[in-house]
Amino acid sequence: MAKELAEGDIAPDFTLSTDGGGSIRLSGLAGKPVVLFFYPKDDTSGCTAESIAFTGLKPEFDAAGAAVIGVSPDSVASHDRFKAKHGLAVALVADPERSALEAYGVWKEKSMYGRKYFGVERSTFLIGGDGRIAKIWRKVKVPKHAEEVLAAAKAL
Repeated sequence: MAKELAEGDIAPDFTLSTDGGGSIRLSGLAGKPVVLFFYPKDDTSGCTAESIAFTGLKPEFDAAGAAVIGVSPDSVASHDRFKAKHGLAVALVADPERSALEAYGVWKEKSMYGRKYFGVERSTFLIGGDGRIAKIWRKVKVPKHAEEVLAAAKAL
């Protein structure tokens, strides 16, 4: 088990497919702040609310020079449907092999109705232009979360 990432650590690099058939490499965004929000599943209530909140603030993240990227284990096709259905403007990255999810330590054992299973613990990482993790939010509660992340991104 890898040690849990901490603020100040170098953000693990990854190259993954995005909605619309593109791909994104984290190190390719060096020099600008990056918001990585990890969420469990496309088109579920909390994930939809979170993605819509980040989309609503995207012009302000853009003004702060920050890239906003959502990451889940869903497929590119699922992301494409999710974006189209809800008019999302943030990049969505598909990680079905869970390489980034595991590198960031957000693929965790969870429990629902007494049943244990593995899934994504809703988490957000703010990465500074230097490639280091500036701030980590774990076990995110969606209301007002995007606003809190925006304030932190503006402070970088």
